[in-house]
Amino acid sequence: MTDGVGVDVPFAVHDRSIFLPTTETLVLADVHLGKAADSSVDAPIDDGADVRDRLAAVLEATAPATVVVAGDLLHSFSRLPRGLERDLEAVVATVADAGAELVVTPGNHDAMLGEVFSGQTVPEYRPDGGETVICHGHERPVESAERYVVGHDHPALSVEGRKLPCLLYGPDCYEGADVIVLPAFTRLAAGATVNGMRGRDFQSPLVRDPDAFHPAVRDAATDEVLWFPPLGRCRRLL
Repeated sequence: MTDGVGVDVPFAVHDRSIFLPTTETLVLADVHLGKAADSSVDAPIDDGADVRDRLAAVLEATAPATVVVAGDLLHSFSRLPRGLERDLEAVVATVADAGAELVVTPGNHDAMLGEVFSGQTVPEYRPDGGETVICHGHERPVESAERYVVGHDHPALSVEGRKLPCLLYGPDCYEGADVIVLPAFTRLAAGATVNGMRGRDFQSPLVRDPDAFHPAVRDAATDEVLWFPPLGRCRRLL
């Protein structure tokens, strides 16, 4: 597959997730279940139902063998908000009903994950033993790979005054490996506007030179993925 700016990409973008066709793996990050209940203000959406319904649509479109949550499946560090277990059960059931295996690579928000999730968790996941490693991205990965898929930073791109969740793709950007930074899957995350961010502004140690990363924004109305030049050039265009 080739993106709109001439870069070969080994994945397809679906909603705020990606599908790796060679390993039939769907990857999403930063679901932050319980964020609405943990907020001191009324959330605009039911985050549990929204995640479940959008995930079901992506599963139907991709039919993956494995679904990997690249960290921060939960939101709260220190308590389990009311309704969290119900929402988590719905996500687990949605993946199971699609005939897929669910794997979680815990993130920094997942301190209490073991109390409510009995499924497979690993610090880093390598689909089919291949060249891709999936992890949350808040720490340097232990395993070497040709490609890393991470979350953690919740990237968003400001385009004509609109803040849009975006994916960042950096070929050869971390010790010679490609890096894919996913947007937060939850729609309750405001996102970090990457237009003006420098390397020191990113929380993930895998993003050292953001100027080399290509942003991609999915148009929800048309399901079209819009690719932009690397951030170093985008800064002058947007």
